Formats: sequence, structure tokens, C-alpha cells
Amino acid sequence: MSGILDGKRILVTGVLRESSIAFHAAKIAQEQGAEILLTAFPRPSLTERIARKLPRPAKVIELDVTNAEHLGGLEDIVREELGSLDGIVHSIGFAPQDALGGNFLNTPFESVATAMHVSAYSLKSLTMACLKLMEDGGSVVGLTFDARFAWPQYDWMGPAKAALEATNRYMARDLGKQNIRCNLVAAGPIGSMAAKSIPGFEELASVWDQRSPLEWDMSDPDPAGRAIVALLSDWFPKTTGEIVHVDGGLHAIGA
Repeated sequence: MSGILDGKRILVTGVLRESSIAFHAAKIAQEQGAEILLTAFPRPSLTERIARKLPRPAKVIELDVTNAEHLGGLEDIVREELGSLDGIVHSIGFAPQDALGGNFLNTPFESVATAMHVSAYSLKSLTMACLKLMEDGGSVVGLTFDARFAWPQYDWMGPAKAALEATNRYMARDLGKQNIRCNLVAAGPIGSMAAKSIPGFEELASVWDQRSPLEWDMSDPDPAGRAIVALLSDWFPKTTGEIVHVDGGLHAIGA
């Protein structure tokens, strides 16, 4: 039986642990027929260990999305490994500790700039580094956390995600002529390594227990991984600039 990603070649960032959404996207992508290449920073060895739990072997390359040399050499590395690309999974976000946990009004610009560079600008810089690999078009899928609201403890990651969402819309505008679709998945809270780095994360996540129409399981990244794979596939051929919510429906509930 063929999968919805048969023959596609996908670059996946952000596989840090088996609990990460990116890991599940990579796993489902392989199960659906894709050939994948993983990137990691700052510890490729960690991702290499996690990659052994995928259905099939996947090579891991080091990539710091704030490093111009890394980005400049990415095309040649990917071309050598995969030949070309049909899709990119952007699962990259970071903010220094003083930009999180209730310190919003006191965060220095240097920390804000780091959050914006890693979490938002990198969607553009990563895609542009891979642009020539997607000569026949492709799909770029990123991960966001609904940036319409001010969340407890999330602080400057909120504006960074808002910038990511705006970046996605502008990329959709400018890359559509090359048949490259750009979409985001707004996932509910998952107990991943990235989430646990946010002070007071449990307070933020507790909102889902009270308000989500569908029961939400913080230990299950599979629904978000499935949405990513669906957007990478040809089943959404005319969808771009979109944010697909995989949050149990909480985004639709006012109170």
C-alpha cells in the first residue's frame, strides 16, 4: 500500500527527543514513504540516538540556523544526501531564560533579538538556503503556538511566534509563484524538551484541561505530527499561508 509521501524527500529539523513533535513528523513521514534527512544543533549526537528509534535509518547533519556558514553549505550537503527536496519541517524555537517565565517587562533586547532570530527569522533563512533544491515546488511546514493571545509564562516567545506567523504569510506570498506552499501547525501544549524549558509551563498547559472541547493529551505528539505530514503531502495542493490548529479545538472557545 502506497503512502501519501511516496517518493518525497523531506528535511526535518528539531528532533530532540522521542516526545518531540518533530520526531513524530519524521516517523510518520517515513511510514508514509518519504526519505528524510535530520538536522540538529547543538548536539547532533543526541539526535542521532533518537533517530535510531525511527522506522528506517536517517542521517543527521549539524545545522545552526543562526550561522551563515552552516546555511551557506546546506544546499550542497542536502543535494549530496537526497538529490533534491520536496519539503521542509521547521521545528525550531528558542528564547533565553530571561525572556520567559514572567520577566516580559525586564527582558533586554539582546535576548529578544535571539528569540526572534532563532524562532522566526530562521523560517525564512532555512527556506532560502534550500530554495534551489525545490525546483519542482514543495511544502514548508512550521510549528507555532497560537500567537493571538498572551499566554502565562510564555513572554517573548509569544511575539516571536507572532513574527513566525507573519513570516509564514509573507513567504507564502513570495514563494507561491515557485509552487512552494508555506503553512504552520498551531499545536496544543506537548510535554517536550522545548516546552519543559519554559518556567511555569504546567500553568500554561492547565488551560487545556479546563477548556479544550476534545480531550487533550500532553504526552501525545502524534496528532500534530500527522497534520505536518498531511501538509507536506499533495493532499493540500492549493493551501498556503495557513495556520492549522491541532489543539483539541481550544482556539475556538472564548471562555
